[in-house]
Amino acid sequence: MQVPVRIEVDDKKNFTVSVGVPPTTALIKQEVHVEKGSPEPNTKIVGDLPIEAAVRIARMKQDDMLSYDLKHGVKEVVGTCVSMGVNVDGKRPKEVLAAIDAGSYDKLLVE
Repeated sequence: MQVPVRIEVDDKKNFTVSVGVPPTTALIKQEVHVEKGSPEPNTKIVGDLPIEAAVRIARMKQDDMLSYDLKHGVKEVVGTCVSMGVNVDGKRPKEVLAAIDAGSYDKLLVE
């Protein structure tokens, strides 16, 4: 799995290496056990991601995401599933996004 790495070198040639978290798509592919996303995401589904895994990925990526809380971070992960052709919790990702907004998963999304 590819991960982002940053190497910083100062004037005295001291260096700092920081290893980041893999991209969201790579984490989803690892959880679903597929090599790549669907070529036709709206019609061809390549896997199913449990909602617990989406929460786990959102927590890992929390520092790199634009969202301020876990609920919106999970919505970002589920949104990535839309473009990859991956179902979430046995449902289409857009249905899960609506369920998150309706509060169906609030027990899992408490920080």
